[in-house]
Amino acid sequence: MMAREQHLVLSRTAPAAAPAGRRAGMRRHRRWLVPLLAALLLAQMAAAMVTTAVQQTPTIDEPVYVATAADYLHGHRIRYNPEHPPLGKLLIEAGVAVADPHYDPSYPGTQGDVGRHLLYESGNDPWRLMLWARLPVIVLTLLFGLVAFAFARELTGTAGGLVALALYCFSPDLIAHGSLATLDMPAAGFVLTSAWLVWRARRRPVLYVPLAGAALGAAVATKMSALPALPVLMALAAVSVLAAGRARGRVSARRRRTLSALTAPPGSRRHEALSLLAAAVGGRRRRPLSALAGAGVVALVAIAVVWAAYLAVDPRLRFSPAEPVPALHGLRGRLVDLLPLPPAYRAGMRVQFAFEDYPWQGYLFGHVYTGSRWYYLPAALLVKTPLGLLALGAAGAVALCAVRRLRPAAPYLLLPPGVLLAAAMTGARDFGTRYALFVPVFLAVTAACVPRPGRRRTAAATVVLVMWAAVSSLRTFPYYLPYANEAFGGPAHTHRLLHDSNVDWGQDLGRLADRLRRERPGERVWLVYKGSGVPSYYGIHAADPLGVAPDRVHGLLVVSDSALAKARGRLAELIASSRPAGDVGHSISLLRR
Repeated sequence: MMAREQHLVLSRTAPAAAPAGRRAGMRRHRRWLVPLLAALLLAQMAAAMVTTAVQQTPTIDEPVYVATAADYLHGHRIRYNPEHPPLGKLLIEAGVAVADPHYDPSYPGTQGDVGRHLLYESGNDPWRLMLWARLPVIVLTLLFGLVAFAFARELTGTAGGLVALALYCFSPDLIAHGSLATLDMPAAGFVLTSAWLVWRARRRPVLYVPLAGAALGAAVATKMSALPALPVLMALAAVSVLAAGRARGRVSARRRRTLSALTAPPGSRRHEALSLLAAAVGGRRRRPLSALAGAGVVALVAIAVVWAAYLAVDPRLRFSPAEPVPALHGLRGRLVDLLPLPPAYRAGMRVQFAFEDYPWQGYLFGHVYTGSRWYYLPAALLVKTPLGLLALGAAGAVALCAVRRLRPAAPYLLLPPGVLLAAAMTGARDFGTRYALFVPVFLAVTAACVPRPGRRRTAAATVVLVMWAAVSSLRTFPYYLPYANEAFGGPAHTHRLLHDSNVDWGQDLGRLADRLRRERPGERVWLVYKGSGVPSYYGIHAADPLGVAPDRVHGLLVVSDSALAKARGRLAELIASSRPAGDVGHSISLLRR
């Protein structure tokens, strides 16, 4: 009987050596497998962004930012585009400096005129200049992907980090705007970085609270729309400092109890209890002050970064705007004047408030309207976010609130994008999801909270949804700007639902030129183009159909989809009496008359 029991014990324990060896081997393979997968995902995103950057002509906003960056480089002054702080344009300036274009600092005109002059009238190659201007934003977008991976990995482990990185790297909106010399992607990424650093401050507040303030300051120094995140992240910094204090207090109490048990004489237990109570009360009194100090550090460092961005352009802080800055009266004007920020920043806020008072036209689901709709951004995000990311992001938000282990991270992942989205929904400009680009950025990290150890069905569903998002993204290559998910018909149908930077931002003028040269050489072309490019530079010689009688418009009618969406009067008549003849990049419609 004893021999039989020994045999059973051996038979159960002896094979354990092999699994242990296999586990060690798996750990060794995992050391290089995870970096390899992360590198492949980032390489895919980099290839998509560079391809897009090479093929697209300048969008409407890019010439302004590139010309402003060139003016920073040569004039060292704040003159153009005061409505946006300089940090994002300083990043673009790094690429402009490498391209080394010819620039005339004395050229008069508006910021739009200067951008057009730099690209098309100064002897520069706009293809080369735009590629170099876009490369810093591409690199920064890839680095923010690593932040998303690190944030999710700390919350849920390596598998969750890879899920977040995959959803980030395959997001069409992030690829589209990460490949442009614009400010939306840098601002969103800096907010994510600040939220991650504030989360890390729960362990080491002295190190990470100032770093979080620096990242938040970078966001505010890139776009003023990041300002609503300032009080949110200040409050989260206070929460992190309190959490770190409680953790230190628990550790210190355990140490004191252990030391007292080892050293105190038998009759001193009452004295020991009183000393521990006094230490706890003193710790509780100090914690609110530490929390307030943490919030203050975030604010002070953020403000310092904004000042540093302006000083980097011009140490003398000169501000000579090329266009008049509107006055701002009432409570808003007084609040702007009280802000401890550079005069140029406050002037830019006045310009932004003037934009908000303008009656812009919008277009949503086939309807043209004047003003704004509070639900525009949520509706546009539903159209332009992959269904896999939407599903996983929603499930991740539920998991953050329901799972006890994840619950402390919920405010860090849900409050910043929620407050920023609520602020953006009150805006007057219904121009595109670029105003809410932080939503897919945070959604990718939130989605990592879905797969959990021991739940194979959840893990399998996560893999399927990630693959669905990846396939949806790959199918739209290289036309990422007009992307729409499968529920809304895909990129070919986006122009029927949305307009402007959601679909057509003037990016396909070069593709149109190639199409006309290849398929319709010598044909009469009539063009209604909405963008900042110059058609004649690309070899497009077209007439304006709105400048002649309708019965004289015969041949190929080319209309930007942003103009097509809001067509009225003569243009609507021309479109109604024409027949479809294809499209270019899902952003320009071809019609035949």
